[in-house]
Amino acid sequence: MKSVKIVDAKGLACPMPIVRTKKGMGELRSGEVLEVHATDKGAKNDLVAWANSTGHQLLADEEVDGVFKFWIKKG
Repeated sequence: MKSVKIVDAKGLACPMPIVRTKKGMGELRSGEVLEVHATDKGAKNDLVAWANSTGHQLLADEEVDGVFKFWIKKG
């Protein structure tokens, strides 16, 4: 999936993946996609809830070798 920006939140515990994601989203225009990489197991629930509460859309997620990858479309 094509993303405009990648946020590296690997090795960070909650709430830092959300903090980094929020900062990254602030640099995008509506409709652009942010890719987030995290290793915190709680990141999926946190990012889904955050995206829903802020008007963004989680397009996809996957786990590869312990790294959770998320693609979030800016609302």
